[in-house]
Amino acid sequence: MAQIRTFYFNVLRECTYLVYATDGECVIIDPGCADENEAGRLEKFVNENGLKPVKVLLTHGHFDHIVGIQYLVNKWDMQYYAHRNEIALFPRYCAEGSYVGFPFRCEMPVMNEIVEGDVISFGDVNLKVLETPGHSHGGVCYYDEKDRVLFAGDTLFQGIIGRTDLYMGDLDQLLGSIRSKLFVLPDDVTVYPGHGYPTTIADEKRFNPFLDKWTV
Repeated sequence: MAQIRTFYFNVLRECTYLVYATDGECVIIDPGCADENEAGRLEKFVNENGLKPVKVLLTHGHFDHIVGIQYLVNKWDMQYYAHRNEIALFPRYCAEGSYVGFPFRCEMPVMNEIVEGDVISFGDVNLKVLETPGHSHGGVCYYDEKDRVLFAGDTLFQGIIGRTDLYMGDLDQLLGSIRSKLFVLPDDVTVYPGHGYPTTIADEKRFNPFLDKWTV
């Protein structure tokens, strides 16, 4: 069974998830650590628990979700994964982050391209890629079918949905992604969003005011 540790990083309180398997291999989802203190918190947890970081998974490339990549490049030798439609936009996202004061160097590592249906495996954990564009052009979620866990990035939150007023955002596309990719999952799936606190598919079907017309 996968274990999950949540870190709230940077001024936007972005959720960085460290997911680790029983053998100690782990992945880092959306590294938002914006300074050495925040990166140190992540490193401390890894060291104290004897973990081995092997992969970095990006749900999308907005600056608050990727600002910590350079810290990881300097610390651990890992593979990096993002949707192919998102990779081309990283220079823009880095520039936007620098413009609002985030400490970007805009030196992105080589990315492995992922698409719908790909499976990211580490230890005894398998995360399936679900394409969920709308908040961003190449947004994805990662679904652990065995443990009924979804890492949703900024696609779906507790009681709200991702904003679509950013570059290449599309409200109809986002709502369609949620309906066709997330609301078909079992009701008891726990949703770990890119900001805020966990929720469930059932609760979002029932209570999310942006999605109540799709309640089932």
